[in-house]
Amino acid sequence: MTGRRRYLSLDVLRGLTVALMIVVNTPGDGSQAYAPLLHAAWHGFTLTDWVFPTFLFAVGNALAFVLPGYAAQGRAVVLSRIAKRSALIFLLGFLLYWFPFFTSDSAGGWMLSPLDHTRIPGVLQRIGLCFGLASLVLYFWGQRGGWWFCLAALPAYWVLMAAFGDYTLAGNAGRQLDLWLLGKHHLYHGEGIAFDPEGVLGTLPATVNVIAGYFAGHLLITRGHGRDTLARLALAGGACVVLALCWNSVFPINKKLWTSSYVLLTVGLDLWLLPLLVWLIEVRGARRGTYFFEVLGKNTLFIYLLSEVAVVVLQRLTIGGRDGYSWLYATLFQGWAPPQASSLLFAVAFMLMCWTVGWIMDRRGIYVKV
Repeated sequence: MTGRRRYLSLDVLRGLTVALMIVVNTPGDGSQAYAPLLHAAWHGFTLTDWVFPTFLFAVGNALAFVLPGYAAQGRAVVLSRIAKRSALIFLLGFLLYWFPFFTSDSAGGWMLSPLDHTRIPGVLQRIGLCFGLASLVLYFWGQRGGWWFCLAALPAYWVLMAAFGDYTLAGNAGRQLDLWLLGKHHLYHGEGIAFDPEGVLGTLPATVNVIAGYFAGHLLITRGHGRDTLARLALAGGACVVLALCWNSVFPINKKLWTSSYVLLTVGLDLWLLPLLVWLIEVRGARRGTYFFEVLGKNTLFIYLLSEVAVVVLQRLTIGGRDGYSWLYATLFQGWAPPQASSLLFAVAFMLMCWTVGWIMDRRGIYVKV
């Protein structure tokens, strides 16, 4: 963000998002979590369903600061940086699913974990792809091209989903494409069948979340954080929410399908949240407590990866006849409070552990950039 005003509120937004991501991903006993901390079963919307698209929105905010710097260095540099960053984020996501890379064989030795059953799509993979696609659209076509992409992508996705499938778990077009392109063994199976909520086709509407974040960040850069700018963002958010609720009647709000109505709803909510944070932090100077989220916002990707790797490591350990993750929850949290409260306390404690690592890194000036 060199040469441009750095907004603390954007760091806070990223930090708030990754904090919620960790909390909803580490509930201890997930079956006992509070309803807002669970994804909607299918159609519908919860607080948890808002977290990932807000992360993409924040990626777009950051892109508004860095893309002009890329462009000033020439096309070759731009394409190289976009490709490297997209590929690295995608690779990190893939390696996360392959981790810990080795498994025991029947003879008691060790061998590489098979790649033929490793999930290919995922959260980081979607972030990498959406960042790359949004960057290319905005670099080659500019802001006008970005608007046209958004206006075309959401209806086009609706048409594809309606024409080549339905809106069910088994019959949606995104699943059919993923099965044909990647095969069932490379998809998520947590829904009971091979279906990936971060599949290939959903990259199209998800990129709109990134571009919307770019537009919001660009508006703050060019027009400042005056009342008129914040009002524009809030009004645009209101329009998106109204359109989302209208579209919901024919193309239901659904995070796992990443429907167009879901995109508009989450963008609208983010366009309310961002000006609220800017008003509180930049205008009113209410910075008490912001450092907590700054710590997470300065090393967002690293801390998210740390949280995911820590869960995998704990699940691979065996303590008292159960995996380390379940043992830790049962020993330190279960039974001390009602089940839902215990689940939340475990998730918050896990997030605070990750925050502590981020705090140490911040104190030492260590920032991991991709």
